[in-house]
Amino acid sequence: MNRRRPAGLALVLSVLLLLAGCGGGETDTSPRPNIVLIVADDLGYGDLGAYGQDRIRTPNLDRMAEEGMLFRQFYAGSTVCAPSRSVLMTGQHTGRTPIRGNEPVQPIGQQPLPDSSVTIAEVLQQAGYATGAFGKWGLGAPGSEGAPQRQGFDRFFGYIGQRRAHFYWPEFLFESTGDTLRRVPLEGNRVNDTSTPDFPHPGAGPPLERGTYSHDAILERALSFIGTQARADAPFFAYLPVTIPHASVVAPDSAFAPYLDEDGNSIFDETPFPGDHYTEQPRPKAAYAAMVTHLDRGVGRILDRLEARGVAENTIVLFTSDNGPHGEGGYQPEYFDSNGPLRGMKRDLYEGGIRVPQIAWWPGRVEAETTTDVPSYFGDYMQTFADLAGAEAPDATQSVSLVPTLLGDSARQATPDHLYWEFQGAQAVRQGRWKAVRDSIGGGPVELYDLEADPAESTDVADDHPDVVEQMRRLMNEAHRPPEGP
Repeated sequence: MNRRRPAGLALVLSVLLLLAGCGGGETDTSPRPNIVLIVADDLGYGDLGAYGQDRIRTPNLDRMAEEGMLFRQFYAGSTVCAPSRSVLMTGQHTGRTPIRGNEPVQPIGQQPLPDSSVTIAEVLQQAGYATGAFGKWGLGAPGSEGAPQRQGFDRFFGYIGQRRAHFYWPEFLFESTGDTLRRVPLEGNRVNDTSTPDFPHPGAGPPLERGTYSHDAILERALSFIGTQARADAPFFAYLPVTIPHASVVAPDSAFAPYLDEDGNSIFDETPFPGDHYTEQPRPKAAYAAMVTHLDRGVGRILDRLEARGVAENTIVLFTSDNGPHGEGGYQPEYFDSNGPLRGMKRDLYEGGIRVPQIAWWPGRVEAETTTDVPSYFGDYMQTFADLAGAEAPDATQSVSLVPTLLGDSARQATPDHLYWEFQGAQAVRQGRWKAVRDSIGGGPVELYDLEADPAESTDVADDHPDVVEQMRRLMNEAHRPPEGP
């Protein structure tokens, strides 16, 4: 992928000029900003009030949008968990990033991110940032080269593997400080101890006793990290790949209150879910809404913590999702229009599977009540965060900096030639107004959509634009490289 960006020193100088320009002409002496990146799990483009949702309450995220910038054409790294996170960490699209799918490693973990990869956390750590990750890692098993403490994070708390993150009352989570990764029991939780293929180890499976909702434990660790680092001299990077609203579709009893009537029944027309791999749920619509609202409350607590510590004006907060909405555990995404006006959902390379919400909040720097249609994606965090930190991003990335857009200087914004995704043999590429999809790498018919006229990808116009189809086919062929072996 050919993505234009200025050379390192020139770009750093331009960023410093932009930052200085936000002070009304006065010299800006503020330090490098803290960075908070919150990544929801399977949250759809249409699940937030700021993106048109009218049944699920998200007041804090709506406040973020009112006080900051809403991205209308922002994309995840992939259409499922692990490769999307790999794109985010490496700044490389799925034709180049090491992790292309959700490949498990038993008993706990996924295919590891190789030690040769340079992650965002490593770039920021080397630039003097304190780094912490809180949530679902999904890029390596304990003891592997892909474990978070080996990929640039000073601290980690959460799930190492994805399969265990399907359940919200586990017996333990993992925590690392320095080089040590250990299991931390969660008070009051007891689960099925089975040895089936779905539950190959203790600590996975539906809960027998519920004491500590894992999201709440994760949030508390993140808040503690933010509060502690806010008092330190060095800037910090807090990465929160939280686990909700991924299935199982369950939430603490207290989170259901906005979605129950006076008799304690769901306000929605429910179809009970009997349970399979995921937990039984008699009211999945109310549970999904409760999870999203519970997530929103946590975001509000993060903003409040930053303001209480006096660092909000030197902290950029970004909120997004790792892919489109799921339809698992009894949840019916069409009921809430979770993908908004878009076609497809999780595991699709149509817009509904990869276009996700993104909100940027930075008081005094990101102008309030603004929107942008700049096409961008997870890979762009690498160059953006490097620029904010005054650091150099790795050369082997497909990344542009979004700092000019964030700071209101769109004339300086570099734009990608195209964006690219692949998953399980399917490919998609976007170039300007055109979006192409095909279901076979290296061959097969190419579907073509005009996103300006048809954002729902309802009409394939490939026959009308053979020259564009040929160009998109060439881009797909060039973008894909076979992943390197272990």
